[in-house]
Amino acid sequence: MGRLTTHVLDTAAGRPAAGLKIDLHRLGADAKLLKSVTTNSDGRVDGPLLEGAALEEGEYELVFHAGDYLRGTNGALPSRLFLDVIPIRFGIASASEHYHVPLLISPYGYSTYRGS
Repeated sequence: MGRLTTHVLDTAAGRPAAGLKIDLHRLGADAKLLKSVTTNSDGRVDGPLLEGAALEEGEYELVFHAGDYLRGTNGALPSRLFLDVIPIRFGIASASEHYHVPLLISPYGYSTYRGS
């Protein structure tokens, strides 16, 4: 059974990014916001973002509201952040597979990849 998961790590602080808001959008002709979630104390959401029949082949976007998180956890940041909202667009080629999209953030950089 296919599923989509994510987690966020704060590499500057060396810990999971707890309390970070994430929006999941389906893109294309039927574009829409599918879900809004917030990371837990482990930097993860409490379950898959999509799984089973809800996970369809197509284009998606995860929008990580990193600025709100960074403002709340790093007191010495400038008023205009270098990174605020981080959109990650990706494709689901097989709805039967596990797609894991982790985000590693700091106030001045981020990294992502297809995890397992």
